[in-house]
Amino acid sequence: MKKNLTRVLVLLAVILLAGAYFYFDAGKYLTLENLKSHEAVLKDYVSSNPLKAGLIYFCVYVIITALSLPGAAVMTLAGGAIFGLLWATVIVSFASTIGATLAFIISRFLFRDLVQKKFGDKLRVINEGVKREGAFYLFTLRLVPLFPFFVINLVMALTPIKTATFYLVSQLGMLPGTLAYVNAGRELAKINSLSGILSPGLILSFVIIGILPLVSRAVVNYLRARKVLKRFSRPDSFDYNLVVIGAGSAGLVSSYIAAAVRAKVALIEKHRMGGDCLNTGCVPSKALIRSAKMLSYAARAKEFGFRDVSVDFNFAEVMERVQKVIKAVEPHDSVERYSSLGVDCYQGAAKILDPYRVEVNGQVLKTRNIIVATGATPLVPPIAGLDQIDYLTSDTIWDIRELPEKFVVLGGGPIGSELAQAFSRLGAKVSVVERSERIMTREDREISAMVMDRFEKEGINLYCGYTATKFEVIDGKNYLICESEDKQERIEFDRVLVALGRRANVKGFGLEELGVELSERGTIRTDSYLRTNFPNIYVCGDAAGPYQFTHTAAHQAWYASVNALFSPFKSFKADYSVIPWCTFVDPEVARVGLNELEAKERGIEYEVTRYGIDDLDRAIADSEAHGVIKVLTVPGKDKILGVTIVGPHAGDLIAEYVFAMKHGLGLNSILSTIHIYPTLAEANKYAAGAWKKQHAPERLLRLVEKFHSFRRGKAKSRKVAVQANT
Repeated sequence: MKKNLTRVLVLLAVILLAGAYFYFDAGKYLTLENLKSHEAVLKDYVSSNPLKAGLIYFCVYVIITALSLPGAAVMTLAGGAIFGLLWATVIVSFASTIGATLAFIISRFLFRDLVQKKFGDKLRVINEGVKREGAFYLFTLRLVPLFPFFVINLVMALTPIKTATFYLVSQLGMLPGTLAYVNAGRELAKINSLSGILSPGLILSFVIIGILPLVSRAVVNYLRARKVLKRFSRPDSFDYNLVVIGAGSAGLVSSYIAAAVRAKVALIEKHRMGGDCLNTGCVPSKALIRSAKMLSYAARAKEFGFRDVSVDFNFAEVMERVQKVIKAVEPHDSVERYSSLGVDCYQGAAKILDPYRVEVNGQVLKTRNIIVATGATPLVPPIAGLDQIDYLTSDTIWDIRELPEKFVVLGGGPIGSELAQAFSRLGAKVSVVERSERIMTREDREISAMVMDRFEKEGINLYCGYTATKFEVIDGKNYLICESEDKQERIEFDRVLVALGRRANVKGFGLEELGVELSERGTIRTDSYLRTNFPNIYVCGDAAGPYQFTHTAAHQAWYASVNALFSPFKSFKADYSVIPWCTFVDPEVARVGLNELEAKERGIEYEVTRYGIDDLDRAIADSEAHGVIKVLTVPGKDKILGVTIVGPHAGDLIAEYVFAMKHGLGLNSILSTIHIYPTLAEANKYAAGAWKKQHAPERLLRLVEKFHSFRRGKAKSRKVAVQANT
């Protein structure tokens, strides 16, 4: 209770002092104009009372900084003008650090306990990072002022960093900036006319202030690299500019780009070239979905004018077709192709020995940079009895040759939904168990509802809101026990597919021993340049996240490879501003940017425009008149925030919106573009037209209507006059 009372008193004191500052308009004295007009008087006073003047200046500076009031920058310039370079630097350096530390202490006393108590679980990772690297992190903020110093003072107080550490690091980190600003103030004091603005000394001072963040950033990066790499022996020469671990989408693109710019690159893969996408993911799943869709057309024969169509097939032959498709695509990702491009391909398990050395098949490769592109594997949860079941994952399902009669799918995400529908169309009795109340939870409710409605019409049993709790084998039969809030279900099955997401591959090849940091999601932690905490080790693809798509893996690979090869001369931040994806159920669901669910979560204002594909001529002709295009735009403008398309070939139709968003084009641009008739792509134009209709310029149209009415009236008058003359 006593501590709380003290907090209240301290807070009131801070409010009163800050309020007095603004009430009496003390800030008017801390301007360059006021400084210049009183410069002579101030210098005379300093000359007559140097110690007293210095003490007053010191105290005022401390108070302003401690209360986080505006004016510290002007005070620094004033110090340089009045006290000169040496003494102003000394006074400001200590005054600013003491003031910053007082602000730190006040903020910590008032707010840290409250913030940590309320958000401690969410701040756990930050707290651990500050305990481990707090001093270095604070030093970089002081040296490269990305945020105002007063914000750093207040925010760092909420972390576990020690007060003494905060003071010492601030004293050192703020010194270069202090020196630059004091010198600028000293040069400003020399200006007696407008021509003085062009003096070399003043220009040099502001050039120093301008380039200080850039120089400081380079120094910080150098110090960070030196700190991390100093315990490893750097080779005198390297075998490679780049070693890439993993030959999936991310690894293949990384090595392709490196070879294209004539770098020496090695690519290591311990399993099969092409990674998950070629062998167990995108390619086989889309091949299976295509075969299943052919069967669905046969079931819909009457819609196309046929009395009856029957299809005789063997499931094993369907699965063999899938393998043939993989074999047909395989040369695109083969060792032969990449070797011909100049990539040295190694088949074997990679082991990162240190930031400069990677071992494969007993051979040590010395490299300037490493890219980790190890992908992900299916996540298998610890459900009771699952280890007693011969369960399937998205990796192993392609090995089966007998169609399950009763097929259970755990998970209603993209993988589970796609395979559930495909197996149902091939003749299996499919049950989907999803813990959430709907499948495809990343999409808006109405979008999920469209897919769920199709699934139910096709005979798929949906157990949404159910959690799988136990597997049992009774009399040779398999059962899944799943529970909702008020109900329990026992589902018999022949085979079960576990499709509950994927986990990044981050273990078993040296990252743990090296000390490469992981994120709370279990992926490898990277900065915006896709660097790990080791400046020459980069990550892309599923191992990095946050998106687990083949096309985003390839997108990241460009940044990772270019940054690895050309840093520190040139680096690029990975751009995630426009990321599309598609779930290849029928109807397809494609999205780019925001949907309503995300916009509401982020508090972003939006307008919605819908166009029903059931109105489209080509969709009607194809007997595919179902689905919707849903566009989110900035209120009152045609700027696209996000698009969701449900319907045939949605994954193809979304490309036009991806292009528009990437290049800043709005719905008016799509509306003014000619689309071939009759095509599904016309739906994009009609969606833009629906937006235009909602935003028709009614006032202008009323004026135009009067104009046309006026013209009709004039014409009638002339006609009457002619008849009269005749």
